[in-house]
Amino acid sequence: MAAKKKIIYTLEFPIRSSPTILFEFLSSAVGLQEWFAEKVDQRDNMFYFYWNGAVDTAERTECFENNYVRYRWDYYDEDEFFEFRIEQSVVTSETILRITDFAEKGDLDSSEQLWNQQVADLKHRIGA
Repeated sequence: MAAKKKIIYTLEFPIRSSPTILFEFLSSAVGLQEWFAEKVDQRDNMFYFYWNGAVDTAERTECFENNYVRYRWDYYDEDEFFEFRIEQSVVTSETILRITDFAEKGDLDSSEQLWNQQVADLKHRIGA
């Protein structure tokens, strides 16, 4: 029996921040610890995220400074990832955070709610 195939989805959030500052919050252990997890450790391209006594491991698989960073949870399939991409609106010159992730169809709403909550924490930390 084949494993359930997850679906890819993307969320967009306007962030009042420069791409350089935002990128630090998305790509470094210190920045991620500010909003994403209780504690974050990094060894080379491996990141260890601590929540409520549990730890999840993600590998940073791609990174382009001030543009995007892509991670893959150790429990994700090889072709699955979560990605933070920073874009500038051509019209408003606003900074846009685009998050791409994978979820099972039945978990999509709760995954989106979790990202909304996480990004609210991020905006608070940045002061946006």
